[in-house]
Amino acid sequence: MDVQSANTGTTTGFPAATATTPVVTSDYQTFLVMMTTQIQNQDPLNPMDANEFAVQLATFSGVEQQVQTNSLLTGLTSQMTMMGMSQMAGWVGNEARFAAPVHFDGITPITLSPNPAAAADRAVLVVKDEDGNEVSRQEIPVSTANYAWTGTDPNGDPLPEGVYSLSLESYTGEELLGETEVEHYSEILEIRSGPGGTTLMVDGEIEVPSIYVTGLRPPAAPDL
Repeated sequence: MDVQSANTGTTTGFPAATATTPVVTSDYQTFLVMMTTQIQNQDPLNPMDANEFAVQLATFSGVEQQVQTNSLLTGLTSQMTMMGMSQMAGWVGNEARFAAPVHFDGITPITLSPNPAAAADRAVLVVKDEDGNEVSRQEIPVSTANYAWTGTDPNGDPLPEGVYSLSLESYTGEELLGETEVEHYSEILEIRSGPGGTTLMVDGEIEVPSIYVTGLRPPAAPDL
């Protein structure tokens, strides 16, 4: 089971929440030195208002506290992300359902989970390649039941291996009611963590945010 993190270092530890504290402290000392120098070199006949120094000190102190708060929040977010990865480690090897581009190997049918409009009496599956060109258009049953897409073109010949986008057009008669993305099942190969949160790596090196997952099931039994 392969669980990796985009962050450097071990996946079993959490980044320190106070990593920026030394920098803040250094900046604060620098500010005090600069303010002292400013006081020593001010015009004695026209000294700066003491209230101005107080305002500067209060402003910097507020910034210091905000930076420390942001650092703590960053650390907490990292911990929550790692906890999410740990909990989802058991997903690896299972099949997740989500709406995203699909990798077709040129042979193996892909299980789709269409969701036609309630008033539809026709459903058309539209397939586009990585360049956005339409390569197939076929009617499928008006049903929410799983559908095995065999990856064929209008002539019934297999499409070449590649990544395809699938959408479903719902019709009543000839009237288009709407077009939606089609969810499909794909095996989870890896769990990853990054700045955008936890993602799943699936077949075809397609990376899918974990929040896109709407279903999870054990892998299909191999054909004997």
